[in-house]
Amino acid sequence: MSVLEVERPIARNTHDRFHSLIAKAAKHEPIKVAVAHPCDQVSLESAAAAAKMKLIQPILVGPEERIRAVASDHKIDISGFEIVDAKFSEDSASKAVELVREGRAEALMKGSLHTDELMGAVVKRDTGLRTARRISHCFVMDVPGHDQPLIITDAAVNIAPDLKAKVDITQNAIDLAHALGSKEVRVAILSAMESVNPDVPSTLEAAALCKMADRGQITGALLDGPLALDNAISTEAAAIKKIASPVAGRANVLVVPDLEAGNMLAKSLSFLADADSAGIVLGAKVPIILTSRADSETARLASCAVAQLVAASRRASASAAIQ
Repeated sequence: MSVLEVERPIARNTHDRFHSLIAKAAKHEPIKVAVAHPCDQVSLESAAAAAKMKLIQPILVGPEERIRAVASDHKIDISGFEIVDAKFSEDSASKAVELVREGRAEALMKGSLHTDELMGAVVKRDTGLRTARRISHCFVMDVPGHDQPLIITDAAVNIAPDLKAKVDITQNAIDLAHALGSKEVRVAILSAMESVNPDVPSTLEAAALCKMADRGQITGALLDGPLALDNAISTEAAAIKKIASPVAGRANVLVVPDLEAGNMLAKSLSFLADADSAGIVLGAKVPIILTSRADSETARLASCAVAQLVAASRRASASAAIQ
């Protein structure tokens, strides 16, 4: 029996990595967050819980009567929160984005509206929150057995990104890893194999991204690719394949070929390895907190903590640039 065939019991998730992120974020001042359309129990409870942990100061944007009714029905205390009245979900998204543009909020948070509605307001050319960067999503995974969060990108926004988009996707993830406190960011560009194969486009893009990092077009991390998943996260698999690099077997950022691969990878970790995930959208003028009704309370709090740490990192960078 080979080393890789030894059966290992799945470790249960104690959320140590997420608890550490939440504790780290709580040391900073809470950030003002425009919560778009928090019109159900889960989204309103998420905002209230994050406020109680001093991660965020929510500004609730949506139909005021409906928000107050949900709070009353489920005994959620929103007495200290500002409410900006909006007529319907798309109006909520537009007004939440406007709060950011006015400088009244440092982040956005998805409520009970569809992700497409919120992101539609974000990407509007004249009234949205676009920057020079491509907008992308990162899952921050709390995986049992890993000593730090594992970032997977992009599994929610860019369906089939080309090389140009993957440059920004990779750089967004690197910046996030630094904001979370990673001392060394190790990025694996994933494919189905570790050899460059002209018949598999993702291997060519992986090789190009690594060379771009060599030339300073992607900064702040060590990159290697193409790498298959096993030799990206398992030192045993990397050794068997005789892959020698500072990334192979030790990656803490995984850049997937496309949304389908990323979505399946993240959900496989969640349902087969008892991992939990926080979600954040980067590349806009502010971090965007994406949570799901299926997320645990700890995961929802972790998403707010991630946004808080990103905002704190951006403030520190802006301050350093002025000095």
